[in-house]
Amino acid sequence: MPVRLGPVRRIVSLVPSLTEAVEATAPGLLVGATDWCTHPAGLEVVRIGGTKNPDTARIAALAPDLVVANEEENRLPDLAALREAGIPVWVTVIRTLDQAFNSLDRLLTVGCELPRPAWLDRAEAAWAAPGPPGPPGPPGRRARAVVPIWRRPWMVLGRDTFAGDLLARLGVDNLLAQDPERYPRVALADLRAARPDLVVLPDEPYRFTPQDGPEAFPGIPCALLSGRHLTWYGPSLAEAPAVLGAGLRAGPGGNDETGPRVRGSRARGGRHG
Repeated sequence: MPVRLGPVRRIVSLVPSLTEAVEATAPGLLVGATDWCTHPAGLEVVRIGGTKNPDTARIAALAPDLVVANEEENRLPDLAALREAGIPVWVTVIRTLDQAFNSLDRLLTVGCELPRPAWLDRAEAAWAAPGPPGPPGPPGRRARAVVPIWRRPWMVLGRDTFAGDLLARLGVDNLLAQDPERYPRVALADLRAARPDLVVLPDEPYRFTPQDGPEAFPGIPCALLSGRHLTWYGPSLAEAPAVLGAGLRAGPGGNDETGPRVRGSRARGGRHG
C-alpha cells in the first residue's frame, strides 16, 4: 500500500547514486548513508553499514522521514524491517537511462518536494547528444563487447541492465544482452570464444586495472572505464557521455589523446550505484 509522506526533512540513503543525487539537490537533507557512499567527497553523515547489510536499528534511531533504496542494490528483508518500524521506504527500479531520469525526477520533486535540480537538466541534455560514436566494429556493424563486472568467477553484464543501455547509446552493443540472466557467470574461455570486438572493464564493482583484467583477453582491445560513470544514476550522468566516450575510444590501457582514464569510486560489492 502506498505510504503518504509528510514533510521530508531527514533522509537515509542506501544507494551511492541516490546519496549523491540528494546531497547535490538539497545539501543537509541526508542524515545517514552507507559506507560505500563516496560522493560527494567529504560527506559528513552517520554511516549505517553496507548496501547489502545496513544496520536497520541505527537507521531507525536516526528517525528519518524517508529511506531511499533500490530494488537491485538492497535486500528485501532489510527494507521490510524498516517498513515494519514505521519508516517510509522509497524504492527505485532502474534498468534504462530513461527510467533513471524519470525516477530521479519523481523521487526529488514528488517524494521529497524539492525543485527539479539543474544537474538533472544538464544530464538529460548531455545524453540527448552524447557526442562521437564509440569504437567502430567491422564494416557494416557496431562494435560488440563483453562487459565483465567480476572475476573469480567471471561475471558479465547480461540482459536488461542500466550499464548496457548506456553503452548501447554510445555505440557499443553487449554481446550477452539476450542472455536469460542479468548477470550471468561465464567461463573465461567462452568469453574469448564469443569473439568480441572490445572488452569493457569498469573499475567497480570489481576494480579492474591495466594490470588486472586486460591480460585475460590477449589480442582483444580493452577499454578501462569509470564504474561510477557507467553504473551510477545521479549527477555523474551529466559528464558520463564524455568520460565514457573517451574511455571507449581509447586503445588498450584506457588512455588516448582525448584524456586519461577517469577512475570511479572503490568497489562497493554491489552491481549498481
